[in-house]
Amino acid sequence: MMRASPLSRARGFTLVEVMVAMAIVAVALPALLFSLYQQLDGTEYLRDRTLASWVAANKLSELQLIVTSTGDIPSGELSGEARLADRDWQWTIAQLPTELPGFVRVEIGVGFVDQDQPLHTTIAFLTPANAGQNR
Repeated sequence: MMRASPLSRARGFTLVEVMVAMAIVAVALPALLFSLYQQLDGTEYLRDRTLASWVAANKLSELQLIVTSTGDIPSGELSGEARLADRDWQWTIAQLPTELPGFVRVEIGVGFVDQDQPLHTTIAFLTPANAGQNR
């Protein structure tokens, strides 16, 4: 009867193969986690930008209603705070003249209450003659 040699019976991975696999996992896993955290940060930023754009759209609608009811565009810079999605938002409305008589460029900036820079800015052009028709 013939016996199998010890080399033919050995199965499994050598220590070197296991160490190489561990090194690959040790390098790849942190890179994957870093990518995942970046993706989560990007999603949070996009959510905040979307909510800020909704606040700006609401302020533009309110401004259009004011212009429609009074027939005049409020002058000067307006600012205030609004609450949306359990967050407080700071908004500013600035009017700038245009080359066309009767038209006013309106910039609505919205950001977090504790930040100076707006997270989102909406630009619209209004005139008392068609302020309700700018949509």
